[in-house]
Amino acid sequence: MRQQYRAEGFGESDLAATPVEQFARWFRQAATEGRLFEPNAMVVSTADAEGRPSSRTVLLKAFDEQGFVFYTNYDSRKARDLAVNPHVALLFPWHPMARQVIVTGVARRTGREETAAYFRSRPHGSQLGAWASAQSSVVADRAGLDAHYAELAARYPEGTPVPVPPHWGGFRVAPQAVEFWQGRENRLHDRLRYVAEADGSWRVERLSP
Repeated sequence: MRQQYRAEGFGESDLAATPVEQFARWFRQAATEGRLFEPNAMVVSTADAEGRPSSRTVLLKAFDEQGFVFYTNYDSRKARDLAVNPHVALLFPWHPMARQVIVTGVARRTGREETAAYFRSRPHGSQLGAWASAQSSVVADRAGLDAHYAELAARYPEGTPVPVPPHWGGFRVAPQAVEFWQGRENRLHDRLRYVAEADGSWRVERLSP
């Protein structure tokens, strides 16, 4: 299985002033021109205290110059990893566009007010699901999970406010480096990476494919 990627390039003169601004450009294109299913889906990679890695797909829910935000159960494996090792990598695999974006940085929990505001914006069923699932824990069977959800649905019917779970919330990944990867012909891809400097500016460097 082999595909020849696009001929047109991606050069330093095409870059925005900051990686978040550049990400916004590519994300907009992925969401409109790319015909991608959930372009905000990203692979989040963490490592535990012993350096053992794990990856999973999570949905990006917000981004700005302060970082990239996702939400999860704080008892999940990813959150336990981040509690002891806050270094994280985010990978946006936009294959139909022959593009990838790789963010490496440090994750910190969002404030409870920000978490609550997002939680209240979720569909009612997703709010209940955050309570029903003890994410990453072993369960006996699907029936028990469904029964727990049914109990919650009876306690909090549609239209009833659902409290924010204390064990659930967001992480904001402050980027230290952001690589923009554009697939090119003959595997001679364009790879441009922003690297954070101590004074808050960004250095741009080209990587060999």
